[in-house]
Amino acid sequence: MPKKKQILSPLEEGSENMKTAISESRTVKISEATTLITRAFKKKRPVFLWGPPGIGKSELVKEIGDSGALGKTHVIDMRLALFEPTDLRGYPVPNVETGVMQWLPPADLPSKELAKKYDTVIVFLDEMNSAAPSVQAAGYQLILNRRIGQYELPDNVVMIAAGNRETDKGVTYRMPKPLENRFVHFELRVDFQDWLNWAVMHEVNPDVVGYLSFAKGDLYNFDPQSSSRGFATPRAWTFTSELLEGEEDLSDSLQTDMVAGCVGEGIAVKFMAHRKIAGDLPVPEDVLDAKVKKIDTTEVSAMYALATSLCYELRDRFITGEKAGADSKQMEKYHKSFSNFISFMMDNMETEMVVMASRIAMQQYKLVPKQKKIERFEEYFNRYGRLVLDA
Repeated sequence: MPKKKQILSPLEEGSENMKTAISESRTVKISEATTLITRAFKKKRPVFLWGPPGIGKSELVKEIGDSGALGKTHVIDMRLALFEPTDLRGYPVPNVETGVMQWLPPADLPSKELAKKYDTVIVFLDEMNSAAPSVQAAGYQLILNRRIGQYELPDNVVMIAAGNRETDKGVTYRMPKPLENRFVHFELRVDFQDWLNWAVMHEVNPDVVGYLSFAKGDLYNFDPQSSSRGFATPRAWTFTSELLEGEEDLSDSLQTDMVAGCVGEGIAVKFMAHRKIAGDLPVPEDVLDAKVKKIDTTEVSAMYALATSLCYELRDRFITGEKAGADSKQMEKYHKSFSNFISFMMDNMETEMVVMASRIAMQQYKLVPKQKKIERFEEYFNRYGRLVLDA
């Protein structure tokens, strides 16, 4: 006899749907987290950032402090995994006159004198769930009561903590539920466009930007089950970018070893192959000076590298022209370079590539030239303007 299908009441059905919903962790991009964290700070609510290693949790906190959204801001970075309980609680000393024990406050926490110099002081408790339970207990008292021992947080101090998830296979201790409930929790995810915006503004090596623009999935490939010591994360690619500066004295084999030490062997081999292709392309200066107007290759990864390199060089010419003045020869050279830039793109690149390079130049670098001084601008705008503006 067939088994009867169980009929759920609306309340039971809603409960089952809720179980499914809460089993999937909700994540936010770093650009979204910036807005959410700033809002929580303005309400004096402590925040906990969750995310895998190398995603940019610590960098995010620093950039919020530098953004000016909270006024003049000072960030105090405290790596709790390296702390002892007394580093937070302070050190007990006897008061001979009163006969009672007093606590000397730790120097790491903001004093009233320091807090008066800023509109906001951010206390960043990094690696909080990697700290020993005894240290977490001291942090709990600070977060719960905004004081610990005889020390009290100044009114303009806000708190944020960060840590890796248990599934990331790092050293973590499960936080007490009452402590978890004191935070507003956000779990971060990697987003390529967020990273690209950051990379362009921080002058990450063009080879790295060009390769990852082609192989977006290689921006982040952390696998907690893998035995590889090197793996790709935004932080690891930043290391790679820094190490590539002035590496001309290294052989290809040593360069591959160096990159593999940052992002892993498999991705390092692909990255170095991409660099070889890109090395056959013209230098950006020759393109912007119209010494090179046509190229034979249509290799996508190579074109990505060339497009990002052109944007870097074009921005440098704009900065030089801006310093010299609006009517200077340097500014005239910049506008001529911009004309050559869009002519080269239209004559050699696919639509997707033109739009990507245009967005970097015009939206990220804010390179908006005087249209009357740009040859073929009307043709360019008619073909790509809507696509660029719809970003």
